Amino acid sequence: MEIPRGFQLPAGGNSKDYALKLRRNLYGAKQASHVWAQYLTKGLITRGFVQSKMDECVYYRGSMILLAYVDDCIIISPDDKDIDNIIQLMKLPCKGTRAFDVTDEGQLADYLGVKIERKDDGTIHLTQPHLIDQIISDLGLKANTKTKDLPALSSKILNRDTNGHPFREDWHNWSVIGKLNFLEKSTRPELTYAVHQCARFSADPKGSHAQAVKQIGRYLMANRDKGIILQPDANMALEDWVDADFCGNWDRDYAIEDPTTARSRSGYVIRYCGCPVPVTWRSKLQTEVALSTTEAEYVALSHSLREVIPIMNLLQEAKDLHINVHHTKPIIRCTVFEDNDGALELANVPKMRAQTKHINSKYHHFRSFGSHKIISVIRCDSASQLGDGFTKPTTLDLFLKHRKMLMGW
Repeated sequence: MEIPRGFQLPAGGNSKDYALKLRRNLYGAKQASHVWAQYLTKGLITRGFVQSKMDECVYYRGSMILLAYVDDCIIISPDDKDIDNIIQLMKLPCKGTRAFDVTDEGQLADYLGVKIERKDDGTIHLTQPHLIDQIISDLGLKANTKTKDLPALSSKILNRDTNGHPFREDWHNWSVIGKLNFLEKSTRPELTYAVHQCARFSADPKGSHAQAVKQIGRYLMANRDKGIILQPDANMALEDWVDADFCGNWDRDYAIEDPTTARSRSGYVIRYCGCPVPVTWRSKLQTEVALSTTEAEYVALSHSLREVIPIMNLLQEAKDLHINVHHTKPIIRCTVFEDNDGALELANVPKMRAQTKHINSKYHHFRSFGSHKIISVIRCDSASQLGDGFTKPTTLDLFLKHRKMLMGW
């Protein structure tokens, strides 16, 4: 590390010619998080845990699962005594490893800023009211400010607005966008499209972009105490609802200075037992320009399956370790547009076609799963397509329907 101020060097020595060699891990160093992860893994393994091969932050011990996020851990077990025993074991030295300084917070009620409430009807509510209050306060919205029913206008798509009015708000755009990103990634998936659109122009925002951010804030004012309602249904399997909007951002007036308007948008949400799997919903511009709706849909399907397949493997791993999990065979749902049959055909019948042979082989990675019937790609109508709201602004009626299906309210 660099020589800190106040350190005595040899006479005539220059601090730029010297460095300190660290003999122990130091908080804030580049490798500190990696060293801590190794230390934690070693301590858990010596206490009987097995590290997951699919996710390095997951550990198994009998019927117990431990999830680690840096130094915040969740322990899941059907027997509370097992949890109490392992916490006591962690506090003691074991086989050459030091004791951990463990704080038992009891039943999970708050994790990484997410409030977790278990209701009498068996549902679990995930909310972030404090973060929403911060966002509303940052935007300067008052209690009497008129609220909105939609997070984004259904009649307008944001663009670069080069000649628009300058950004003249008192609040810091980067800070608000960062908080909105964390909010939608944690408990508010219905904000995903609107937040991503605002984030695209956060480097050089205009007055129109400020109004779009305020639209989200006014929407949040109407439902600050809302979030995801988890109501697991053992009869439902792993599902991936995926959609694409072919060149939905195309704008002739801005195409020269903003070529990304020609890119299509992928959107998907993954659910397990009828509940959204945390942080597995996304709205993202595709990195390559699609030449047809079929190609845009197929690329979106391929990208979403890069998330689905590791989750499948994680569920299978847990099942192999005799941990009780439900169905691991996912159903991939695609919306039907005018030629979306082409995307379904590409996924289900792998063969060379003149119109689609240019599609890169990296998008065909999931075909073997389809041929072995591990993954089923089926059709669904647009009105029931949960991925629709991740690719474009929707009407109020459709937005409310999808929000109810996705979030339970």
